[in-house]
Amino acid sequence: MGSLEIVQIPVLTDNYVYLVHEPSTGATGVVDPAVAEPVLAALGTRSWRLGHILNTHHHGDHVGGNLALKQATGATVVGPRADAARIPGLDVAVGDGETVRLGAAEATVFDVPGHTRGHIAYWFRAADALFCGDTLFALGCGRLFEGTPVQMWASLTKLRGLPDATRVYCAHEYTQSNARFALTVEPDNAALVARASAVDAARARGRPTVPSTLVEERATNPFLRPDSAAIRRRLGLAAAEDAAVFAEVRRRKDQF
Repeated sequence: MGSLEIVQIPVLTDNYVYLVHEPSTGATGVVDPAVAEPVLAALGTRSWRLGHILNTHHHGDHVGGNLALKQATGATVVGPRADAARIPGLDVAVGDGETVRLGAAEATVFDVPGHTRGHIAYWFRAADALFCGDTLFALGCGRLFEGTPVQMWASLTKLRGLPDATRVYCAHEYTQSNARFALTVEPDNAALVARASAVDAARARGRPTVPSTLVEERATNPFLRPDSAAIRRRLGLAAAEDAAVFAEVRRRKDQF
């Protein structure tokens, strides 16, 4: 079964929490609940029962609602094995290549360290849905708080190889600022110029820019494009390894 109903819940300043509902069985999960109250409200509106809490990494704006939701619903907390000690209420630890079932739906787990040492992502292949936390953003990627550029590029390479139709459900509304930076790296990319304009228009109307699709990201996100000849020329790194080009893009974004 491939069908999933996904509800995007804006919380805090710029976070997105996602309810993921599998309609054939009624199974419902939540991805990276920063806080509990909006999740409980969204569940109540739909008369859904929460069964799983899926965490991508340990940061408070991704796990802050774990314990309150677990207490209120009895949900099972799933999170990265590589960072088990820092996931509140963890019941099931998972890692690269393992699967997580949500009713009739199945997600493949990817280890994607870089932003944190134990970051994971969940890919619901049949539903074309990727929940990637703070590893991959629309037009961006996460800061390297606990990992290296080589690690992060390896992680992004895993995600970059997923099918074109994959919808990228990242955890923050950072797209507008990411677009401004991306244009400094690849100003002559016509697809990027058009996308940046569309992002500005969406935000002016108060609309989210997430999810995007992986085909969009491969065409416009500089963090997925270190093999671009135009980016390499712009950075003066024509002969460098992809990881080195990625590292320079990330360094510039950190200073942007």
